[in-house]
Amino acid sequence: MGTITTKDGTEIFYKDWGSGQPIVFSHGWPLSGDDWDGQMLYFSQRGYRVIAHDRRGHGRSSFTSGGNDMDHYAADLAALAEALDLRGAIHVGHSTGGGEVAAYLGRHGTARAAGAVLIGAVPPVMLKSEANPGGLPMEVFDGIRAGVAGNRADFYRDITLPFYGYNRPGAKVSEGIRHNWWRQGMAGSIKAHYECVKAFSETDFTEDLKKIAIPVLVMHGDDDQIVPIADSALLSAKLLPKATLKVYPGLPHGMCTTHPELINPDLLAFFKTVG
Repeated sequence: MGTITTKDGTEIFYKDWGSGQPIVFSHGWPLSGDDWDGQMLYFSQRGYRVIAHDRRGHGRSSFTSGGNDMDHYAADLAALAEALDLRGAIHVGHSTGGGEVAAYLGRHGTARAAGAVLIGAVPPVMLKSEANPGGLPMEVFDGIRAGVAGNRADFYRDITLPFYGYNRPGAKVSEGIRHNWWRQGMAGSIKAHYECVKAFSETDFTEDLKKIAIPVLVMHGDDDQIVPIADSALLSAKLLPKATLKVYPGLPHGMCTTHPELINPDLLAFFKTVG
């Protein structure tokens, strides 16, 4: 474990375990690198170097008063890759983290990267507009902001139900998983979380995706209630030059946690192709 300091003085916390080809994990909103613990352990035991950082304003990184936008998130990831002198890395991003990965590779280049994985990721753009009629209306994101500002503790507890598909008939609910999500969320900065809603909902990653000329695995559950698949993965896979799309029937947004027995082996198979 350690920290790096970015050009604007932000401290970015990261975990760095093992040796071998580096796998860099970017987490979703409003979580931390801890959300990848299951994958970190699994891949560190299989000969990979695994790295997971906390986004600025999240987890154990600096609670910044500004810079809670995708340009800064991408620059922070670039700073981490440079500080650790990563070569041939595979970047894995979930949800907002998928946007961070796309922005990093599209805006800072792929010289240090061998491949990427976007899981339940927000690109190309979530917000509905005339150019993106299948997106979600602004009212959805205003509701998230209202939940964060009004009663973040209750809002974070409640959002775990659709996040993990626990609101579906017959779902087996894990209160431990729900509490771990809440724990990570409440550890972060309310200001950063509030401002990040704009970053993950309004950023258009279309041009970033077009520039990523390395293999990218796009994974998405078709029962994702947080980032609907029709306006995300299905479109991203068409924009990426070297995309492989894998759709998981019935799986939720948080499928890395609910179904690691499916996700981890599929990740491993992809990693071996870009090793």
